[in-house]
Amino acid sequence: MNAQRWMSIRFFSFFLTWGIFLPFWSGWMIYTKGITVSQASLIMSFGLIARGMSTLFAFPYLSGRFSSKILLIMAGIGTLVALLCYIPTSSFAGLLIVTIFLHLFYPALMPTLESAASVLLQSKQLRHYGRSRQWGSIGFVSVGLILTIFTGMFGDGVIFWALFLGIIGFVYLGFMSAPGILSEKPQVDQTQEVGMLHLFRIKHFGLVLMIVVLLQAAHATYYNYGYIFLQDIHAPIYLIGLIINIAVISEIVFFSIADKRFSKFSVGTLLTLAAIGSSIRWILVFAFPNVIVFSVAQILHAFSFAMAHYAFMRYIINNISQAQVSKAQGIYSTLALSWSTALFTILGGYLYEVEPRYAFIGMIVCTLPAMLIALVYRKLERKG
Repeated sequence: MNAQRWMSIRFFSFFLTWGIFLPFWSGWMIYTKGITVSQASLIMSFGLIARGMSTLFAFPYLSGRFSSKILLIMAGIGTLVALLCYIPTSSFAGLLIVTIFLHLFYPALMPTLESAASVLLQSKQLRHYGRSRQWGSIGFVSVGLILTIFTGMFGDGVIFWALFLGIIGFVYLGFMSAPGILSEKPQVDQTQEVGMLHLFRIKHFGLVLMIVVLLQAAHATYYNYGYIFLQDIHAPIYLIGLIINIAVISEIVFFSIADKRFSKFSVGTLLTLAAIGSSIRWILVFAFPNVIVFSVAQILHAFSFAMAHYAFMRYIINNISQAQVSKAQGIYSTLALSWSTALFTILGGYLYEVEPRYAFIGMIVCTLPAMLIALVYRKLERKG
């Protein structure tokens, strides 16, 4: 089994579904289930809290007892069951419960894939992380473009069925062969060696984690309200998918050149550049609420998300042992991609109902501190 090809296909198939869920799911609940923006933000925030619990506790525990291949299959099947529960559900309470259930399984696929990539990199079976990860971005952008056409033709109800079919495809791939090291059950002594808190004894781990938590949290407004904001500023419905996916196209470009162009950049430098790009992005959207500027600002996703994520992966590969990779990914997924995003989704929802632009400028309360901390870390790096 070619590890590079396997990783590329799994990234592609997962982010094909993530490209439906992340930008469209709140809008789907608002427009097809009849809930309000504030209700949707509350539902997604509780979902993110559940996601954090899953990736912080369940994922590291299960990754010590099952192979990556088995974990991907288990989480995929759980996701399918959760999606089926949405069909008869229309009430706020029902949608809240089902969304929490979904977040216990679906987002866990991401740290599982990232942990698999880290293990393959450390075992020298995967040569280029960026080259495989870019296929995830390609999957994300391609489905957004296609889905926009179908929602324009058949309505927002298509969003659910597209996600459902995508997850079926991902589960099917899970039963196919995988690199040997990912099909092996982890050794007990490897996972019981040290606890999760030991990670914070590793040099600068807490500092780097704090920076990426702030940078990823700053995407809360964009992820949850970017779709409806584009409608509020009168973007043509048939172009919304394309505009959203400008961000992912910038990701593709970044990941395709990252291993070659940024390998000599320190983690601290990468994080500083990511914070600067993120701050500029949200200021532009706030200051110029029109389709053209929003589209241009999407290019900065290469900095605000892709560069920050790449920097953290670089830190993990260079500083975290294989036995601790799943725990590091679990903490990252929980704090950076779940709980912090949940908190700022609530803040963003409140600001959005006051004035949509405020929800975007509010995100610099994350990016500016991240920039300052990244500069401090950069200096510490240079001192060794």
